[in-house]
Formats: sequence, C-alpha cells, structure tokens
Amino acid sequence: MEEIVVGNKPLGPKKKPKIRRLTWQNIKAQRQLIWMSVPLLAYIIIFAYVPVWGWTMAFQDYKPARSFSQQTWVGFKHFQFLFTDDNFLRVLRNTLAMSIINMILGFVTAIVLALLLNEIKKIMWKRTVQTISYLPHFLSWIIVTGIVATSLASDGIVNDILMKLHLINEPILWLTEGKYFWGVVASSHIWKEVGWSTIIYLAAMASIDPAQYEAADIDGANRYQKMWNVTLPGIKPTIVILLIMSIGHILEAGFEVQYLLGNGLVVDWAETIDIFVLKYGIAQGNYSLATAGGIFKTVVSITMLLVANWTAKRLGEERLL
Repeated sequence: MEEIVVGNKPLGPKKKPKIRRLTWQNIKAQRQLIWMSVPLLAYIIIFAYVPVWGWTMAFQDYKPARSFSQQTWVGFKHFQFLFTDDNFLRVLRNTLAMSIINMILGFVTAIVLALLLNEIKKIMWKRTVQTISYLPHFLSWIIVTGIVATSLASDGIVNDILMKLHLINEPILWLTEGKYFWGVVASSHIWKEVGWSTIIYLAAMASIDPAQYEAADIDGANRYQKMWNVTLPGIKPTIVILLIMSIGHILEAGFEVQYLLGNGLVVDWAETIDIFVLKYGIAQGNYSLATAGGIFKTVVSITMLLVANWTAKRLGEERLL
C-alpha cells in the first residue's frame, strides 16, 4: 500500500476501496428486486439482442424472397464498399460534425444556464425561468422543426429582426444553404434541450457545502469569483462523467431534425448515418448495405462506451484512493 505523506510525516497507508463480492446470500436478500427485473430483462433480450441475428444480412447479398440457407454470402464486401464510398464518407463527416457541435454547445450552454439559475436568489423567479427553459424538451421534433422552419422562412421572425437591426439587407434563406445547416441544427437542439440538461447540474450544485461560499465571502470573493472557484470545481466530477458518457454517443447526431429540416439543396450537409441507412435500406431495398452501416455505427458506439466506462472507473478509483 502507498503511504499518505503530509510534509515529512507519513500518516499511514492509503486504504483501497472495498469491493463487495456477489454471493448467494446477497442474491437471496435482493430476490424481490431480481424478480422485478425479470420483465425488463426479457424485454431487452427480445427487442435488443434477438434482432442482432439480422446482422447476418451485412455479410450476404440479402434477398427477402430467399430463405437463410439460400442467401449468398459475400463476407466483408459491403463494409469495403462503405469505407470507399464517397457518399458514406460524406455522411460520416456530417454525423461527426453535427454530433460534436451539439455536444460542445450543449455542455457549455447547459452549464452556463445552470450557473446563472443558481445565482438567482428569489425562488419563485428561479422556478419560473427553469420551467420556461425546459418546457421545449416535451415538444416532439415534428413541432420543433415546424417552429424552426417558420421562424427561418424568408418572412419569418429571424429575418424580420435582423433586417430591423440593419444586420442584413435582404432575407436569408437559411434552410436552402448548406453552410447554415449545422448551425440551425445545433441551435434547434440547444433551444429544445438546454433547460432539461441543466437539471442535473443544478442538483450537483445543491450538494456543494455552503461553508465553501461562506469562506469565499470572508476572502472577499465576488459572485463571479465564487462561480469560478467554488461552483465549477464543485460540479467538476459531474461534468466529467456526463462528458465521458456523451462520448459513447458520438455518432448519435440525430435523425428527426435532419430529416425534417433537410431538403435537396442541403442534402450534402444534412444526411447522417441514420438517414443513409433509411435511404439504402427502405428506399432502395439494399438491406445488406444499410445493415453494414448500422453495424459500423453500433460497433463505434460500443467501443466508445467501453472506453468511457473504463475512464469513469479509473476516475472513481482515483477519487476514492
């Protein structure tokens, strides 16, 4: 064991965290919870694991009219096509770009809003602002994209405001130019989810010891200094864990908002892996290629989740040591 040293005086060995071993006694004590989890486990097996059998289509020239034994096996032919196809590489670029933009802006805006809400002293005003900010979370993407499309129309409120402020001379067709599309998607995600994302940060801020703020007051810190030196360090573990978990969904750029706001003029910027799978699997009937694209996305997500879990475990062990 390593020793904890303060100055030149050892205070003794570090205590390693105790690992609770699974025994029949523990299982028996938790049998009610185990029985309650059986329906959920059955649901996961039936709807999550059994369909994995369909992955075999990615290694076949799948024809719906043929039985499994009559299918032609082609190995990694479809995967080779994916990684050499310009369309798939473009789709991968779009997916990664929109996912990273949404993740970064989502984290920053949620943390900033949580910090500002935490500084509001009047409870009624704080609850009102928080309620208004997370209400869009409960709207479906159909409604949200309708609001976005109406607001960004040539005679919409966005163009009206910009023209009255003399920032533009003529209306901008936001949804017909690819260079604006990623920004529109990111803004839509932030407006819909930022209020909901602040809830966990506010909960983490509530657990910070008030004595730290009192000590900062004694040291003469102002509100901004307390936010930077007390609040942010206090929620740092929460930020790190949520960031690590988000990395596992790096290829989850979305489907509904891109599909509903996209059109032929911005297809080179709007198409994601999910839309690619839908396009080839349903519209063109190339089920094997669509399945290969879905497998690629799943494998990347699983790999990132394993890395995220390993990192979270290491961070947790370091905090306990």
